[in-house]
Amino acid sequence: MKTITLGSTGITTPQNAFGALPIQRDDFETASKILRRAYEGGMTFFDTARAYSDSEEKMGLALSDVRSKIHIATKTMGKTPDEVKAQIETSLKNLKTDYVDIYQFHCVDQCYRPGDGTGMYEVMEDLKRQGMIRHIGITAHKIGVAEEAVKSRLYETMQFPFSYLSGQREIDLINLCKEHNVGFIAMKGLAGGLITNSKAAYTYMTQFDNVVPIWGIQHMSELEQWLSFMENSPAYDDQMKAFVEQDKKSFGDDFCRGCGYCMPCPQGIIINNCARMSQLIRRSPSATWLSDYWQDAFKKIPNCTGCGACKKKCPYGLDIPNLLKKNYDDYQNILSGKTKV
Repeated sequence: MKTITLGSTGITTPQNAFGALPIQRDDFETASKILRRAYEGGMTFFDTARAYSDSEEKMGLALSDVRSKIHIATKTMGKTPDEVKAQIETSLKNLKTDYVDIYQFHCVDQCYRPGDGTGMYEVMEDLKRQGMIRHIGITAHKIGVAEEAVKSRLYETMQFPFSYLSGQREIDLINLCKEHNVGFIAMKGLAGGLITNSKAAYTYMTQFDNVVPIWGIQHMSELEQWLSFMENSPAYDDQMKAFVEQDKKSFGDDFCRGCGYCMPCPQGIIINNCARMSQLIRRSPSATWLSDYWQDAFKKIPNCTGCGACKKKCPYGLDIPNLLKKNYDDYQNILSGKTKV
């Protein structure tokens, strides 16, 4: 398997890393077994966040005894310097370590800079001087913010959604990171569950020699799929390219990635799943999405007032009210039997 060096950090890791958001849904014993198996299977880069409830604690429990052999990235959603300081102290305690390799501003709406009046970048520099963090990173969902952060040369890593469903602008962002020696950490490599072919998702990433994908893993069976690529890494060959191109065409351009930044809806609509139900119900067991819970959820869509709050917050510029209507009509046709899935 190809190894990747994350920009100026010097961190080198297999191009197959662990995203620890989903393990917050596991109990401690299950999460520990999964994390330990990931390490034993060859993964060395683990990404978590203070916002992922007990994910950090589970990682500390499972991996503290091999701390020197792995790289840990975590995140802060602190909005003030004091909140950032408090959160890193909590993270270090949870992770059972005295430093994190990469500390990232989590899902920012702006590029923090020295002297901007917030004190946010300065507190990161102070934590680095104290040895609590080794590298300063940033995560974003709005590509304009991501581009600004990379061009600023203030951040050593950029974490951004990227998969084979991404467009040219996202690929340009990866190239911009390479130009500025910024490591690129790819989140949502399965496009929020829309991509169901792990081999295709993985091999697509291998084209890029500065990208480390972090796969969100909740179940041991999912982990084993990713670990199967460690020793026998499949190639992004013509057959796989053809599959990816065909799959991309099936989506078009106006599909919801499920990031959830449009939420909450004033009418209580679960936008981030309802707006992409047409894909979800066809690409995963349909019975899950036809439950009473989801049928009740869809009954709220006609209450949409078209206020536009979701459109303003969507990082992809989608016409969400119209997308909800299309998904609602499709769902009703499925329920009535007019459309078969």
